[in-house]
Amino acid sequence: MQGEELLALADTIKVLNDDDALELFKKTLPGAGSSLLQLKASTNVVLKQALSVLHSSRKGRGADPRVDFLEVALRGGKAGFGKIIKIIDELVVQLKNEQKEDDQKKDYCDAEFDKTEDKAKSLANDVSDTETAIDDETESISNLKASIEALDDGIRALDKEVEKATETRQEEHEDFTSTSAGNSAAVDLLKFAKNRLNKFYNPSQYKAPPKRELSEDEQITLNMGGTLAPTEAPGGIAGTGIGFIQAHNGAAPPPPPAADMAYKTKGEESGGVIAMIDTLVNDVEKEMQEAALEEKDAQGDYEKFMTDAGNKRAEDSKSMTDDEGALAETQESLVSNKELLKNKKFESMETDKYMGELHAECDWLLKFYEMRKEARVGEIDAMGKAKDVLNGADYSM
Repeated sequence: MQGEELLALADTIKVLNDDDALELFKKTLPGAGSSLLQLKASTNVVLKQALSVLHSSRKGRGADPRVDFLEVALRGGKAGFGKIIKIIDELVVQLKNEQKEDDQKKDYCDAEFDKTEDKAKSLANDVSDTETAIDDETESISNLKASIEALDDGIRALDKEVEKATETRQEEHEDFTSTSAGNSAAVDLLKFAKNRLNKFYNPSQYKAPPKRELSEDEQITLNMGGTLAPTEAPGGIAGTGIGFIQAHNGAAPPPPPAADMAYKTKGEESGGVIAMIDTLVNDVEKEMQEAALEEKDAQGDYEKFMTDAGNKRAEDSKSMTDDEGALAETQESLVSNKELLKNKKFESMETDKYMGELHAECDWLLKFYEMRKEARVGEIDAMGKAKDVLNGADYSM
């Protein structure tokens, strides 16, 4: 059988190497210096090498249908090297453009995620700060209201104290005035009595009442020889002209002492009576001085109290006005912050929604980006090598 095979091969070579056959092949087959066997063997080998390069470079990677189509075209062997090389070039361009789009999309997704995450954090901080401000303002409003109420109560209580102190001071002053008038009248009456005693017992110490001053008409009447109308007797106590200051309290007066009808010689016991009157006058005048000092001290204390109360009321009124102004501002700020919180929460919800859309748009790409990039690089490299093989390179080593 080997001999017969060698014989068949020799006959075939003889036929194919015939001059007429070679001439025919030159006209019908590419490659002027190539034989049919050499050409067929060379084409098959190149195709197999190119397929091998493509297939080996794609192991462990996801299959791209376009590369699969290229392998089918290589296995078919009918498209021609030129068309296959053109397909490879076009596919490489497409893969590079797709990788460029993935790169741009990845950059966009990374930038958007960073920007959106920063915005979400900023909004979360704004919401937290605004909520804290609202809590502080709510507490401040409560404290200001309590302070205003306490100041108002204090001012009202102070006004009542001032009113009560004023009434007390008026009563004390009226009592002092009445007592002073009574004491003054008593002194005048005692001095009148003493003077009357001196008229009898000590004429040298007697002081006559001042002469009546006549009016111009009365003087003219006297000058004309006329008579004046009788002078009206002085009123007051016992016709002395010294009147009562306070009304009688309605109680019956004590009975008068028993009269001593025995005649006493001039000067007898008069010194004792006059001395007693002087003592009474001194006592009453001393009491009047003490009352005047007490009145002065009481008036000073009252005026100091009124000054302090006025200052305290002015200070508390200013504090209440300031608190009322602060309350109005805080309430206005509270309304503004509540509206701001509402807007910030809505913006935060919109940001979370956009973040969800970004995840839906970008998660798949970011997850498989490296794998897709590696697959493309491998496919582009494999197709480059396959193209090189088709162009005559040898990757058998």
